[in-house]
Amino acid sequence: MPYSIRPKSLLGQVSVAVVFSLSVMTLLVVFRQGGPAELVSTAGKGRVPREDDTQVATRRDGPARPPGFRDAARESGIDFRMSFLPNEQGVIFKINLYDHGCGVAVADYDGDGDDDVLFLNQLGANALYRNRGDGTFDDVTREAGPLALADRIKVGATFGDYDNDDDQDLYITSTRGGNVLLENVGDGCFRDVSGAAGVALVAHSQTPAFFDYDGDGDLDLFITNTARWTQDDFDETAKYFPGAGDIWAQVLATETREPNVLYRNDGGGTFSDVTQESGLSGKGWGGDVAAFDFDDDGDLDLLVTNMFGLSQLYRNDGAGHFDDVTREALRRTSMGAIGCKALDYDNDGRLDLFIADMHSDMWTEFDVPAHFEPARKYKRFKGPDAEWDVAKQQREWMIKDGLGVDYDTLLFGNSLFHNDGGGRFSEVSDAAGMETWWPWGVAVGDFDNDGYEDAFLPSGMGYPWFYWPSCLMLNQGNGTFADAAALEGIEPPADGLYLPERIGGQQAARSSRCAAVADFDGDGRLDLMVNNFNDRPYYFKNQFPRRHYVAFRLHGTKGNHDAVGALVKLFIGPRVMVRQVHATGGYLSQSSKTLHFGLGDQERVDRAEIRWPNGAWQVIESPAANRLHEIKEP
Repeated sequence: MPYSIRPKSLLGQVSVAVVFSLSVMTLLVVFRQGGPAELVSTAGKGRVPREDDTQVATRRDGPARPPGFRDAARESGIDFRMSFLPNEQGVIFKINLYDHGCGVAVADYDGDGDDDVLFLNQLGANALYRNRGDGTFDDVTREAGPLALADRIKVGATFGDYDNDDDQDLYITSTRGGNVLLENVGDGCFRDVSGAAGVALVAHSQTPAFFDYDGDGDLDLFITNTARWTQDDFDETAKYFPGAGDIWAQVLATETREPNVLYRNDGGGTFSDVTQESGLSGKGWGGDVAAFDFDDDGDLDLLVTNMFGLSQLYRNDGAGHFDDVTREALRRTSMGAIGCKALDYDNDGRLDLFIADMHSDMWTEFDVPAHFEPARKYKRFKGPDAEWDVAKQQREWMIKDGLGVDYDTLLFGNSLFHNDGGGRFSEVSDAAGMETWWPWGVAVGDFDNDGYEDAFLPSGMGYPWFYWPSCLMLNQGNGTFADAAALEGIEPPADGLYLPERIGGQQAARSSRCAAVADFDGDGRLDLMVNNFNDRPYYFKNQFPRRHYVAFRLHGTKGNHDAVGALVKLFIGPRVMVRQVHATGGYLSQSSKTLHFGLGDQERVDRAEIRWPNGAWQVIESPAANRLHEIKEP
């Protein structure tokens, strides 16, 4: 395997050996000419869907019916394609963060009451699609102003009304191209105010999140950053900084890590960097963020995922500072965490936490391993190989020591933290059936409207690896989940497992990166919008059998106008369901701020209780089912 980049330092040379024989990442740079292995079956997961699989589901609880989802992107007017960097993940293949792709964000940018969608791109322009009101879309990128940003690599985005003028502004992150704050000027157009606002950060940024950390009534801005993993020679043609070939050397080198950044909204359209005094600079390699009040004290806390090591749970002390309480509250976190989301999966009225771990699954090489159990957590960075190969065990210790972590602080796989109350969690992912393979992130919602939140996990590596399906984890209502991706129309992809274009003469598997949830057509069923890698997106329209639901769209008046951080608790007999207004979450994704509750066969709701961001409570008695309620803060 020839290299296009060779490490010059001793650390780099050691890292090469580690990468090839142990690594979280399988190799540095590869020119691959052979064809991929055909994945037919895997222990613990079942057969991977094939192109000739039936699309009609047969369920034990009823007669045959169409699957719950159908990909309707093309017929709905969505013709976007995410384009990758050929010299990073093409025939010249490097392991670096360019293979993480880029995001998708949902919001009602034009204020017409319907959620619209923004797709980010790596090589080329972003695309903004306006919802016509029926779940079909028009491309309005040119009319919207300077959000295409074809001159840089785009990564994540979040909409939020940072100036409380009742329209959706937008922040977009980049890999060294300069992050951008776009003010919505109210006529469907945006203008760049990054410099004037003081948030024109240049870094290897990932997820942006608007939330009101200090409770002053306006949205502050938090940004996760990774490390200096690119070279300094700018590619003028493709408009980006090439990735270094030895990503693992960057992981081990603490001096290259970049801090996360917290900008305090000062009002008047400007922000101040308060990272140091807040305690949120982090450990580097920040991926996703979940802003939620885990200890129920009225302040928004933060969970920040770490792609290589310890994620951090920060408790907001209510006075502008955050304390790291990870060991106290969670005890162990996923080693290779990417996406995260706060949700109430068991209807006990408390927000739980799910973390998707991609990098713990990167011990495999391109072909399907003989000893492969995708529903199993292994105990080491190198997966099962570290349990029997002496040489790999020695290199395992090199990585462990380089990261400076202890095994008793890490989980090598997904984690589902049940909120036990009192600021403590129990990790229950295995018991709940939520260990999966190669997940990037998570999008949550009650897709079948049975009263329990489900989870979609966009998954797979793509070229030059084998195909791996995404997961649709349907909540069974008993604390467990079951993967129904093949049963309910998610898998296999409608256009096949592989892209039509070959790379270096080899088939290139499709793979998903991030997903957002919204009821785009207003039929009371949650749809999925998925941004894929070097591919067109999926728009999974929901066609599950109709069941009862209720939805709430909150409008703040005394606090932030988006009501980010507000909670709605729904009471139906002994059951208590809770949803929170989030501005981001899941990994490079933003779902609708409308709060949706499936009700199953229950048509009557006893009451809804709203806790607004300023701590005030509002009670709505017997809200009508099967409608969207617009609620203004009193």
